Amino acid sequence: MTTTTINITGMTCGHCVSAVESELSGLPGVETVDVDLVNGGTSTATISSSAPLDAASIDEAVAEAGYTVVPAGS
Repeated sequence: MTTTTINITGMTCGHCVSAVESELSGLPGVETVDVDLVNGGTSTATISSSAPLDAASIDEAVAEAGYTVVPAGS
């Protein structure tokens, strides 16, 4: 089991959370997604998967939901 934590900007409501969880859950090997919403700020998503996930795939899934991953260290 691998856990990946990412920061996401642009989320403001429960629908945002659902959209991100849905897109990330569709990635191969993803078992659970838990999003901690910070309305108008930087939210956090914790992804549990059977193997490490490709950062580009995560970025693409979050972008498909309409949001942006904040690069680590930003």
